[in-house]
Amino acid sequence: MRHVSAAPPPFFHRGPSPAARLAFFGLLSIVLMFADTRFRYLEGVRQVVGAALYPVQRAVQLPGEALTWAGAYFASKRALTDENATLQKELVVQTEVALDAERLRTENANLRALLELAKGYGGSAKAVEVLYTGRDPFSQKVFVNRGSDADIKPGYAVIDALGVVGQVTRVFPAMAEVTLVTDKDQAVPVQVERSGVRSVFFGAGAGRPPELRFMAPNADIRPGDRLVTSGIDGTYPPGLAVARVEAVNRDAGQMFAKIIVTPLAGPDRSAHLLVLGAAPPPPRPEETNDGAATKKVRGKGKRGG
Repeated sequence: MRHVSAAPPPFFHRGPSPAARLAFFGLLSIVLMFADTRFRYLEGVRQVVGAALYPVQRAVQLPGEALTWAGAYFASKRALTDENATLQKELVVQTEVALDAERLRTENANLRALLELAKGYGGSAKAVEVLYTGRDPFSQKVFVNRGSDADIKPGYAVIDALGVVGQVTRVFPAMAEVTLVTDKDQAVPVQVERSGVRSVFFGAGAGRPPELRFMAPNADIRPGDRLVTSGIDGTYPPGLAVARVEAVNRDAGQMFAKIIVTPLAGPDRSAHLLVLGAAPPPPRPEETNDGAATKKVRGKGKRGG
Protein backbone atom coordinates (compact mmCIF):
# COMPACT_ATOMS: atom_id res chain seq x y z
CA MET A 1 0.00 0.00 0.00
CA ARG A 2 1.41 3.34 -1.00
CA HIS A 3 1.81 5.88 1.78
CA VAL A 4 0.24 9.29 1.02
CA SER A 5 2.24 12.21 2.44
CA ALA A 6 0.35 15.08 4.19
CA ALA A 7 3.15 17.58 3.67
CA PRO A 8 2.24 20.69 1.64
CA PRO A 9 3.47 21.05 -1.90
CA PRO A 10 6.88 22.57 -2.43
CA PHE A 11 5.47 25.92 -3.61
CA PHE A 12 4.01 26.61 -0.06
CA HIS A 13 7.46 26.37 1.55
CA ARG A 14 8.28 30.08 1.17
CA GLY A 15 9.34 32.75 3.70
CA PRO A 16 10.96 32.30 7.11
CA SER A 17 10.25 29.36 9.29
CA PRO A 18 7.67 29.47 12.11
CA ALA A 19 10.38 29.54 14.77
CA ALA A 20 12.01 32.53 13.12
CA ARG A 21 8.71 34.35 12.91
CA LEU A 22 7.98 33.60 16.57
CA ALA A 23 11.36 34.91 17.59
CA PHE A 24 10.89 38.04 15.45
CA PHE A 25 7.46 38.91 16.81
CA GLY A 26 8.55 38.15 20.36
CA LEU A 27 11.51 40.48 20.04
CA LEU A 28 9.30 43.14 18.42
CA SER A 29 6.86 42.89 21.33
CA ILE A 30 9.66 43.35 23.83
CA VAL A 31 10.97 46.38 21.95
CA LEU A 32 7.50 47.94 21.73
CA MET A 33 6.85 47.39 25.44
CA PHE A 34 10.20 48.92 26.33
CA ALA A 35 9.63 51.89 24.05
CA ASP A 36 6.08 52.42 25.39
CA THR A 37 7.23 52.15 28.98
CA ARG A 38 10.26 54.40 28.55
CA PHE A 39 9.17 56.94 25.95
CA ARG A 40 5.31 56.61 25.90
CA TYR A 41 5.31 56.28 22.09
CA LEU A 42 2.09 54.26 21.92
CA GLU A 43 -0.07 56.48 24.18
CA GLY A 44 -1.75 58.18 21.25
CA VAL A 45 -2.31 54.87 19.51
CA ARG A 46 -3.81 53.43 22.68
CA GLN A 47 -6.22 56.34 23.02
CA VAL A 48 -7.33 56.05 19.42
CA VAL A 49 -7.86 52.31 19.74
CA GLY A 50 -9.71 52.79 23.09
CA ALA A 51 -12.00 55.40 21.57
CA ALA A 52 -12.68 53.16 18.61
CA LEU A 53 -13.38 50.14 20.80
CA TYR A 54 -15.50 51.98 23.45
CA PRO A 55 -18.83 51.46 21.61
CA VAL A 56 -18.02 47.79 21.27
CA GLN A 57 -17.19 47.55 24.98
CA ARG A 58 -20.45 49.30 25.93
CA ALA A 59 -22.42 47.03 23.62
CA VAL A 60 -20.86 44.01 25.30
CA GLN A 61 -21.47 45.40 28.84
CA LEU A 62 -25.09 46.49 28.27
CA PRO A 63 -26.74 43.05 28.64
CA GLY A 64 -25.02 42.43 31.96
CA GLU A 65 -25.82 45.91 33.25
CA ALA A 66 -29.44 45.50 32.17
CA LEU A 67 -29.72 42.24 34.06
CA THR A 68 -28.12 43.80 37.14
CA TRP A 69 -30.46 46.82 36.97
CA ALA A 70 -33.53 44.59 36.55
CA GLY A 71 -32.50 42.45 39.54
CA ALA A 72 -31.90 45.54 41.68
CA TYR A 73 -35.24 47.03 40.61
CA PHE A 74 -37.27 43.97 41.53
CA ALA A 75 -35.31 43.51 44.77
CA SER A 76 -35.93 47.14 45.77
CA LYS A 77 -39.61 46.83 44.81
CA ARG A 78 -40.01 43.76 47.00
CA ALA A 79 -38.15 45.46 49.83
CA LEU A 80 -40.45 48.49 49.54
CA THR A 81 -43.50 46.21 49.52
CA ASP A 82 -42.32 44.44 52.67
CA GLU A 83 -41.47 47.74 54.33
CA ASN A 84 -44.89 49.15 53.41
CA ALA A 85 -46.62 46.10 54.90
CA THR A 86 -44.54 46.43 58.08
CA LEU A 87 -45.34 50.14 58.36
CA GLN A 88 -49.05 49.45 57.88
CA LYS A 89 -48.97 46.89 60.69
CA GLU A 90 -47.13 49.36 62.91
CA LEU A 91 -49.69 52.04 62.00
CA VAL A 92 -52.55 49.74 63.01
CA VAL A 93 -50.81 48.96 66.30
CA GLN A 94 -50.10 52.64 66.97
CA THR A 95 -53.70 53.54 66.12
CA GLU A 96 -54.98 50.94 68.59
CA VAL A 97 -52.58 52.27 71.22
CA ALA A 98 -53.73 55.84 70.57
CA LEU A 99 -57.39 54.81 70.79
CA ASP A 100 -56.73 52.91 74.01
CA ALA A 101 -54.89 55.91 75.42
CA GLU A 102 -57.79 58.21 74.52
CA ARG A 103 -60.29 55.75 76.03
CA LEU A 104 -58.23 55.46 79.21
CA ARG A 105 -57.92 59.23 79.41
CA THR A 106 -61.70 59.59 79.13
CA GLU A 107 -62.30 56.86 81.71
CA ASN A 108 -59.83 58.47 84.11
CA ALA A 109 -61.57 61.82 83.71
CA ASN A 110 -64.95 60.18 84.42
CA LEU A 111 -63.57 58.34 87.44
CA ARG A 112 -62.07 61.53 88.83
CA ALA A 113 -65.40 63.29 88.38
CA LEU A 114 -67.19 60.40 90.14
CA LEU A 115 -64.65 60.54 92.96
CA GLU A 116 -65.33 64.24 93.45
CA LEU A 117 -69.08 63.55 93.51
CA ALA A 118 -68.58 60.78 96.05
CA LYS A 119 -66.59 63.11 98.29
CA GLY A 120 -69.34 65.70 98.21
CA TYR A 121 -72.11 63.21 99.00
CA GLY A 122 -72.98 62.74 102.64
CA GLY A 123 -73.93 59.06 102.39
CA SER A 124 -72.14 55.99 101.11
CA ALA A 125 -71.17 55.93 97.44
CA LYS A 126 -69.82 52.92 95.54
CA ALA A 127 -68.27 52.93 92.07
CA VAL A 128 -69.57 50.22 89.71
CA GLU A 129 -68.96 49.22 86.11
CA VAL A 130 -71.63 48.44 83.51
CA LEU A 131 -71.57 44.77 82.49
CA TYR A 132 -74.29 44.65 79.83
CA THR A 133 -77.71 45.98 78.96
CA GLY A 134 -81.00 44.18 79.51
CA ARG A 135 -82.27 41.75 76.90
CA ASP A 136 -85.80 43.12 76.86
CA PRO A 137 -85.93 45.73 74.06
CA PHE A 138 -88.94 47.41 75.64
CA SER A 139 -87.23 48.08 78.99
CA GLN A 140 -84.37 50.41 79.75
CA LYS A 141 -82.13 48.43 82.11
CA VAL A 142 -78.43 47.76 82.61
CA PHE A 143 -76.54 45.43 84.93
CA VAL A 144 -73.55 46.49 87.00
CA ASN A 145 -70.76 44.40 88.52
CA ARG A 146 -71.57 44.88 92.21
CA GLY A 147 -74.57 43.76 94.24
CA SER A 148 -75.43 42.63 97.74
CA ASP A 149 -71.77 41.78 98.36
CA ALA A 150 -71.11 45.55 98.25
CA ASP A 151 -74.17 46.35 100.42
CA ILE A 152 -76.13 47.74 97.46
CA LYS A 153 -79.88 47.74 97.98
CA PRO A 154 -82.94 48.33 95.78
CA GLY A 155 -83.94 51.95 95.60
CA TYR A 156 -80.42 53.36 95.59
CA ALA A 157 -79.81 56.16 93.09
CA VAL A 158 -77.29 55.64 90.28
CA ILE A 159 -75.45 58.57 88.69
CA ASP A 160 -72.47 59.26 86.47
CA ALA A 161 -70.28 62.31 86.04
CA LEU A 162 -73.02 64.09 84.03
CA GLY A 163 -76.04 63.41 86.21
CA VAL A 164 -78.74 60.90 87.13
CA VAL A 165 -78.67 57.57 85.30
CA GLY A 166 -81.36 55.58 87.07
CA GLN A 167 -82.27 53.57 90.15
CA VAL A 168 -81.32 50.13 91.48
CA THR A 169 -84.39 47.90 91.14
CA ARG A 170 -83.03 44.39 91.79
CA VAL A 171 -79.96 43.14 93.62
CA PHE A 172 -78.07 39.86 93.19
CA PRO A 173 -75.04 38.55 95.09
CA ALA A 174 -72.46 39.87 92.61
CA MET A 175 -74.47 42.21 90.38
CA ALA A 176 -77.39 44.60 90.41
CA GLU A 177 -80.07 45.67 87.97
CA VAL A 178 -80.37 49.40 87.27
CA THR A 179 -83.50 50.79 85.64
CA LEU A 180 -82.73 53.92 83.65
CA VAL A 181 -84.66 57.15 84.05
CA THR A 182 -85.76 56.79 80.41
CA ASP A 183 -87.74 53.63 81.24
CA LYS A 184 -91.52 54.04 80.92
CA ASP A 185 -92.02 53.07 84.59
CA GLN A 186 -89.61 55.65 86.00
CA ALA A 187 -90.44 59.11 87.33
CA VAL A 188 -88.01 61.59 88.91
CA PRO A 189 -89.09 64.74 90.80
CA VAL A 190 -87.17 67.65 89.27
CA GLN A 191 -87.09 71.41 89.29
CA VAL A 192 -85.94 74.02 86.81
CA GLU A 193 -82.52 75.21 87.91
CA ARG A 194 -83.14 78.71 86.57
CA SER A 195 -86.59 79.44 87.99
CA GLY A 196 -87.04 76.77 90.68
CA VAL A 197 -90.32 75.52 89.16
CA ARG A 198 -90.97 71.92 90.22
CA SER A 199 -92.20 69.12 88.01
CA VAL A 200 -91.83 65.39 87.41
CA PHE A 201 -89.59 63.82 84.79
CA PHE A 202 -91.30 60.80 83.19
CA GLY A 203 -89.51 58.22 81.06
CA ALA A 204 -91.27 57.15 77.85
CA GLY A 205 -89.49 53.89 76.98
CA ALA A 206 -87.32 52.91 74.05
CA GLY A 207 -87.46 55.14 71.00
CA ARG A 208 -89.51 57.92 72.64
CA PRO A 209 -88.18 61.07 74.31
CA PRO A 210 -88.91 61.68 78.02
CA GLU A 211 -91.17 64.56 78.99
CA LEU A 212 -92.41 66.70 81.85
CA ARG A 213 -96.06 66.12 82.59
CA PHE A 214 -98.77 68.06 84.39
CA MET A 215 -97.10 71.45 83.76
CA ALA A 216 -99.36 74.48 83.32
CA PRO A 217 -99.07 76.28 79.97
CA ASN A 218 -97.93 79.46 81.73
CA ALA A 219 -95.18 77.74 83.76
CA ASP A 220 -91.83 79.52 83.80
CA ILE A 221 -89.91 77.03 81.67
CA ARG A 222 -88.31 77.36 78.27
CA PRO A 223 -86.05 75.40 75.90
CA GLY A 224 -82.49 75.13 77.15
CA ASP A 225 -83.43 75.08 80.84
CA ARG A 226 -81.50 72.59 82.95
CA LEU A 227 -83.47 70.24 85.19
CA VAL A 228 -82.05 68.99 88.50
CA THR A 229 -83.45 66.67 91.15
CA SER A 230 -85.66 68.37 93.73
CA GLY A 231 -84.99 65.72 96.40
CA ILE A 232 -88.60 65.52 97.61
CA ASP A 233 -88.91 61.80 96.86
CA GLY A 234 -86.12 60.73 99.23
CA THR A 235 -84.44 58.61 96.53
CA TYR A 236 -82.39 61.11 94.60
CA PRO A 237 -80.39 63.75 96.48
CA PRO A 238 -81.29 67.32 95.51
CA GLY A 239 -79.27 69.20 92.93
CA LEU A 240 -78.27 66.33 90.63
CA ALA A 241 -78.48 67.10 86.90
CA VAL A 242 -81.20 65.13 85.12
CA ALA A 243 -82.10 66.57 81.71
CA ARG A 244 -82.30 69.61 79.48
CA VAL A 245 -85.51 71.05 78.03
CA GLU A 246 -85.66 70.63 74.26
CA ALA A 247 -89.11 71.88 73.28
CA VAL A 248 -92.13 73.48 74.97
CA ASN A 249 -95.55 73.34 73.28
CA ARG A 250 -98.03 75.69 74.96
CA ASP A 251 -101.42 74.92 73.45
CA ALA A 252 -104.10 77.21 74.87
CA GLY A 253 -106.70 74.53 74.28
CA GLN A 254 -104.89 71.99 76.47
CA MET A 255 -104.82 71.86 80.25
CA PHE A 256 -101.08 71.04 80.38
CA ALA A 257 -98.09 72.02 78.26
CA LYS A 258 -96.20 69.37 76.30
CA ILE A 259 -92.54 69.60 77.31
CA ILE A 260 -89.91 67.36 75.69
CA VAL A 261 -86.58 66.87 77.48
CA THR A 262 -83.26 65.11 76.81
CA PRO A 263 -81.40 63.21 79.55
CA LEU A 264 -77.90 64.47 80.28
CA ALA A 265 -76.43 61.21 81.60
CA GLY A 266 -76.57 57.57 80.60
CA PRO A 267 -74.54 54.34 80.48
CA ASP A 268 -73.87 54.91 76.79
CA ARG A 269 -71.73 57.91 77.75
CA SER A 270 -69.73 56.25 80.53
CA ALA A 271 -68.98 52.66 81.53
CA HIS A 272 -68.42 53.63 85.18
CA LEU A 273 -71.28 54.70 87.44
CA LEU A 274 -71.74 55.66 91.06
CA VAL A 275 -74.35 54.08 93.34
CA LEU A 276 -75.50 56.45 96.08
CA GLY A 277 -76.60 54.85 99.31
CA ALA A 278 -79.18 56.29 101.66
CA ALA A 279 -78.09 59.66 102.97
CA PRO A 280 -77.89 59.99 106.76
CA PRO A 281 -80.92 61.72 108.29
CA PRO A 282 -80.47 65.30 109.46
CA PRO A 283 -79.46 65.68 113.11
CA ARG A 284 -82.31 65.83 115.58
CA PRO A 285 -82.68 69.29 117.12
CA GLU A 286 -81.80 69.48 120.77
CA GLU A 287 -84.49 70.48 123.26
CA THR A 288 -84.00 73.85 124.93
CA ASN A 289 -84.50 74.61 128.60
CA ASP A 290 -87.59 76.63 127.76
CA GLY A 291 -89.11 73.64 126.07
CA ALA A 292 -88.35 71.42 129.06
CA ALA A 293 -89.81 73.98 131.45
CA THR A 294 -92.93 74.24 129.32
CA LYS A 295 -93.36 70.48 129.41
CA LYS A 296 -93.04 70.52 133.19
CA VAL A 297 -95.58 73.32 133.57
CA ARG A 298 -98.01 71.51 131.28
CA GLY A 299 -97.51 68.35 133.31
CA LYS A 300 -98.23 70.12 136.55
CA GLY A 301 -101.34 71.78 135.15
CA LYS A 302 -102.72 68.41 134.10
CA ARG A 303 -102.07 66.84 137.48
CA GLY A 304 -103.60 69.79 139.32
CA GLY A 305 -106.73 69.68 137.25
